[in-house]
Amino acid sequence: MPSFDIVSIIDKQELRNAVDQTNRELRTRFDLKGIDARVENTNNDIIIVAEVEFQTRQILEILHSKLTKRKIDINCIEMGDLSTNLAEARQRLVAKEGIDKELGRTLIKILKGSKLKIQTQMQDSQLRVSGKSRNVLQEAIQKIKDSKQEFPLQFENFRD
Repeated sequence: MPSFDIVSIIDKQELRNAVDQTNRELRTRFDLKGIDARVENTNNDIIIVAEVEFQTRQILEILHSKLTKRKIDINCIEMGDLSTNLAEARQRLVAKEGIDKELGRTLIKILKGSKLKIQTQMQDSQLRVSGKSRNVLQEAIQKIKDSKQEFPLQFENFRD
């Protein structure tokens, strides 16, 4: 029985490269030269550190452009709270991966509402879709793409 998985993953190496490129640009930019501004990356957490709030927004724009060039969807980056003190301002970002329960229910509802003869099941942070033929599964993929979900989705593990 043909099947495929709907997943949401981020290439960690590309994320690390985008952060490194942002840090390199911060050292050469005229308006940010001579200040303690940096971007730190640990697993899926990104922390922007600068002297004032305005500079964190500038760094965020640079990071967004680098992520876009590296083909990482900005919609998977969740903005955290901005914390400031007398010495610095910090903004925490989280790169979200996986399909949570709410998004999974929405996707299942879209697929069930399409009246296609398919079965869906949630497995950890992915959604498995199986059907009788390859054509039915391709229609299911098209239905998901047409629904214009804000969260980035990938279709993997297509098997006949």
